[in-house]
Amino acid sequence: MIRKLITYFIFTFLTFYSFGQKKWNFLIADNLQFRDEINSQYKDSIHSPLTEEAREDFTALPFFSIDTNYYIRAKFVKIEKGRVFKMKTSTSRKPTYRVYGKVIFALRDTIHELLVYQNIQLSQKEGFEDFLFLPFNDFTNGNETYGGGRYLDLKIPTSEELILDFNKAYNPYCAYTEGYSCPIPPKENSLQTYIKAGVKNLEMDH
Repeated sequence: MIRKLITYFIFTFLTFYSFGQKKWNFLIADNLQFRDEINSQYKDSIHSPLTEEAREDFTALPFFSIDTNYYIRAKFVKIEKGRVFKMKTSTSRKPTYRVYGKVIFALRDTIHELLVYQNIQLSQKEGFEDFLFLPFNDFTNGNETYGGGRYLDLKIPTSEELILDFNKAYNPYCAYTEGYSCPIPPKENSLQTYIKAGVKNLEMDH
């Protein structure tokens, strides 16, 4: 009996470890690809938000270390006939968004909720029909991260689960130079915690 129990616990541990290792390997590969893509974009003279001077010295954006705690399986709740409103930006421009749904998730033993939005105009363009936008603030803003909040790009889920990978949180273009019109995270998307994941603050001359 004891031998059977020991065998069972060893099998359970190895199964759990194997699953955890696969998740970690996927997370690393997925995030490294994301970082390569965004860094290539910032080096590109056509698509980069950086000034020409800043781009000459640019090598890579500063990121927090990849952390599995910020790869979160959230509950997604679609909001039928969600509120349509003009989202504030860093300029007078106010694009039209729809509150598409909300995500509910646990982090540090606390339940959090965030709203996800759909840009009405963008959703009518080919390739962006399922695009969702999640702007948010957290306690790192103004210190370790940009003071104007950060963004996550998502897609409309096919189930009641939505992956939030805060390791892919990125800054608005306004963090790097003037002349852009960047959405300001609505007050309801202010997390009362620290999100030490994704792109860090980058001090640059504007």
